Amino acid sequence: MTRAAQRLLAIQSALTNISVSDDQKVDNFILPDGAVMTAKADSVSPTNSIHINGLIVCEYHLLDRTAQLVISAVGTQFENNASHVPSFQVIEIIPSSQVSSPQTSRNDISVKDMWATVYAFFTLYHDQEIIPVVLSQEINNSEELRSYLLRSGLGRTAHAPTASKEEIYLHRATFWQGAGTQGYHNRGWLPPSSFSVAPFPLIPSFTRTPIVISGHPLRPPKPEPGETLYRRFCPSIGETLEFTYFDLRSGSTTSKHLDTFHRWHNSERVNKAWGERGSLEKHKAYITEIMNDPGVLPVIMSWNGEPMGYAEITYLKENHVAPHIPGGPGDWDRSLHVLVGEDKFRGTVRTNLWHRALIHYCFLADPRTESVMGEPKADNPSIIKVDFDSAMHIRTIFDFPYKRSALFCVPRYRFFRLDLL
Repeated sequence: MTRAAQRLLAIQSALTNISVSDDQKVDNFILPDGAVMTAKADSVSPTNSIHINGLIVCEYHLLDRTAQLVISAVGTQFENNASHVPSFQVIEIIPSSQVSSPQTSRNDISVKDMWATVYAFFTLYHDQEIIPVVLSQEINNSEELRSYLLRSGLGRTAHAPTASKEEIYLHRATFWQGAGTQGYHNRGWLPPSSFSVAPFPLIPSFTRTPIVISGHPLRPPKPEPGETLYRRFCPSIGETLEFTYFDLRSGSTTSKHLDTFHRWHNSERVNKAWGERGSLEKHKAYITEIMNDPGVLPVIMSWNGEPMGYAEITYLKENHVAPHIPGGPGDWDRSLHVLVGEDKFRGTVRTNLWHRALIHYCFLADPRTESVMGEPKADNPSIIKVDFDSAMHIRTIFDFPYKRSALFCVPRYRFFRLDLL
């Protein structure tokens, strides 16, 4: 076997053996808006139900047929024999006899409850790239829901012109990209905010510092201090992960975020990685400088409201990493610089959850972000494993004046194509 073939097999093995999400339960599942969802699947009963806040919003059952979404084979001799394309059992969504809210009528399903239903499906069947569904004609607003699923990009119909258009093929990749949230309801992972209404327009800007000279797009104004940027329940540990914009203003000299940040950096473990041990005044000046930099978003990460770590989400175009990126970064590509401050929140399971969630946030925050990168020390095996587990690859190895770094990268398409969330 040639060396090139061996390398390709190694790459294939790495991609197909990535650890996937264990979030398969939908029991007391907390949606981003605080509603509690349960999908009750009874192996004895042919019909299952989805409950939100104790009310059945819809029911569903598996039909005695499968469907496959054939795309590239359409128009070729393989169109009706594309055995390599997986087939999945079709799910029929039917209305509940209960009225789920004062805004909906009997046999109606609201748009935000339909999104939650899709969320339940991609949690229960997370290893499926595609879930074929049909909407029962008993649903009064079935046409509205069909239009919602197709126009938002949550689903599509069969690609072949002669194929049945009854099934809607829900896409895992578009669901996790936020399809069907902004502009439709306030139940998505990015809480409603002027900061996340729509992509910021393209306006040229420029940065000149002692270490950076770069033209780049103007960056949007910063969020409000303490504003929640991202919220997602992680069933595998039964806790909610939140990213909050750093709050420096809650006191005249300090704040809860600053006190926590100061304590973390004066621990031996964090100081060994970041080298920022010092006084409260030093750390306040550090955060103030970061908050005044339009290209960096300082974020406190928390589990169930308890701070556990800190992240800097950086636009790469105006960052000192940019000259080391082969071909240069894209206008909206971002990088991560992270620490876990609390020892009790360390460990592989939690680390994979928050690391993938940070990448998820970067891609949700702007659909123009094509890649998310990191540049850990090249001799740091623990964070390198985390990067690999999040489907990142090494683009290059380079030297800063103070360390040798491995440049890791995950493109949008790969991140959402794999089962990572």
